Amino acid sequence: MIAYRFGPEDLGRVRFAISPLFEIAASLDVLRDPARHAMHAPWVAMARERLEGLDLSLLEAVAPAQAAYRPDFIHPPPERPRAGFASELARVRATPPEQVARDLAWAYGESGPPAAARVLLDDPPRGMAQLTELMTVYWKRVIEPHWPAIRATLEADIAYRASRLAEGGPLAAFADLHEEVAWRDGALVVDRAYDTTVELAGRGLLLVPVAFAWPQLWAMFDPPWQPAVVYAPRGVATLWEPAEQAPDALADLLGRRRAALLSALPATTQELARAHAASPAGVSEHLAVLRRAGLIEGRRVGRAVRYARTGAGDALVAAADRG
Repeated sequence: MIAYRFGPEDLGRVRFAISPLFEIAASLDVLRDPARHAMHAPWVAMARERLEGLDLSLLEAVAPAQAAYRPDFIHPPPERPRAGFASELARVRATPPEQVARDLAWAYGESGPPAAARVLLDDPPRGMAQLTELMTVYWKRVIEPHWPAIRATLEADIAYRASRLAEGGPLAAFADLHEEVAWRDGALVVDRAYDTTVELAGRGLLLVPVAFAWPQLWAMFDPPWQPAVVYAPRGVATLWEPAEQAPDALADLLGRRRAALLSALPATTQELARAHAASPAGVSEHLAVLRRAGLIEGRRVGRAVRYARTGAGDALVAAADRG
């Protein structure tokens, strides 16, 4: 097992982050074994069509399936809570060649990496340029079109766990993180075939929800990265379901547009405006009414405000569904 041992300062330094690059690596596993990741079947069908003819061998070589170790340089744990794809890719591009060589050696041992990845060792600048260009194409074709919905799912999980951590401590926050995780005697314990203890020693722990990670959980602790746990967020099973219409009873009570907005949360004003073909100003007016009624609340995330239903809002939507 891996035991992330918390010191006096570490609970206050638990932080959450979203990583576009982890989504790329995890989604490759989904494409390799769609049966194991059945909930992502709609995405797999779309992705295979959009990736047809694209040679993914270099990307697959640096994110190998069923490896005891997966190179960390292609998805360094985020330094900022909500860094964008471009800034995270720049960090990959800046990876020192010796670190790339170390990660590939850890992943492949004496046999060395596949031929597709040799360019990263033989000609590091050219290899890194090819890899980051391929990651960009992959991102734009199969992840970016769905990023608003994916990000909304990740943000909702972060809001839930941050609230649980503040209200109930680590036992509450980590209780349903993953079946392989438990909080025991001042440590977050991850079930693994080997034993190691990671003394956080004031560094805190980074928690990264990744939509395509299900049903896996990744544990990271090798230098130079901050110790991190990568897990699947709550609600990921509904990610590819068609958008539901607001129940008629709820529309009769609130008005069809407000009912639709309430049912669609969590989201930002801009996301709601795009999804419902409405103006941001119009959406803001409806959200203000719902907020005054105590049905929603806003939480600032970077430069945007993400709205989510309150307990009263959840109860109202649930009652309308039952009706």
